[in-house]
Amino acid sequence: MSRLSVRKTYKLYIGGAFPRSESGRSYPVTSAKGDFLANASLASRKDARDAVVAARKAFPGWSGATAYNRGQILYRVAEMLEGRRAQFAEELAGSGPGGKRASLESVDAAIDRLVWYAGWSDKIASVHGAANPVAGPYFNLSAPEPTGVVAVVAPADPLLGLVSVVAPVIVTGNTCVVVASEPAPLAAITLAEVLATSDLPGGVVNLLTGRQAELAPWLAAHMDVNGLDLTGVTDADLALRCEQEAAENLKRVLRPSQEDWTADPGTGRMTRFLETKTVWHPKGS
Repeated sequence: MSRLSVRKTYKLYIGGAFPRSESGRSYPVTSAKGDFLANASLASRKDARDAVVAARKAFPGWSGATAYNRGQILYRVAEMLEGRRAQFAEELAGSGPGGKRASLESVDAAIDRLVWYAGWSDKIASVHGAANPVAGPYFNLSAPEPTGVVAVVAPADPLLGLVSVVAPVIVTGNTCVVVASEPAPLAAITLAEVLATSDLPGGVVNLLTGRQAELAPWLAAHMDVNGLDLTGVTDADLALRCEQEAAENLKRVLRPSQEDWTADPGTGRMTRFLETKTVWHPKGS
């Protein structure tokens, strides 16, 4: 018997739920050849504000979790992504210029990247913390702490690039609002489905699909956003405007960059959105 296919509805991911844009808007997503693939939600400024509220609400619990627990959850995300490897490869092949083989390699690299960051979860504090020598009968200890809510404009690479900018933000205890790749947002929402079923608390990652030019400046100006990653911004004027808006409350800003996402990522993205707290404690006599 013939049947109608059940087409996927690509929505936003805010606070652990999958709402449509409050504006009711959507935009067409096409393949590299210009063929129609799907309609994605066109997020509004109200959606961005809702996402920041969700990220702020999730921050105390996520930052207060043990580093080991955060690493476990990132590893679980990698496991879930591995289980849907074929689905992601098919989605990437449909939206990108590469073929099925290249798409599978990209999915595998994204899985490995998640495992790599999961392994750093309980080690980054040891590497970037310190016991400082002081002239006095005191212990002086410095330890990294998460900055807070980070807004991320994701790069064009729809999966590996996305994972490479989100994982270092959350593994260190921050929460985030992510503007997905504008031309290729479908894998981002499918990744959100993985996040929603992998023990990651709702609100830790919030994914918006839509226009960079519409969403990025409002996130940059939002006074409850503590950090701004502009990696995916391709327009120099837009990047400058976002940096100027971010200066209003002294956000930590990671400027736009062209990166080889297959290279060793290093620890730079993790430490970019960490702050150092130093504690003095008297020694016993």
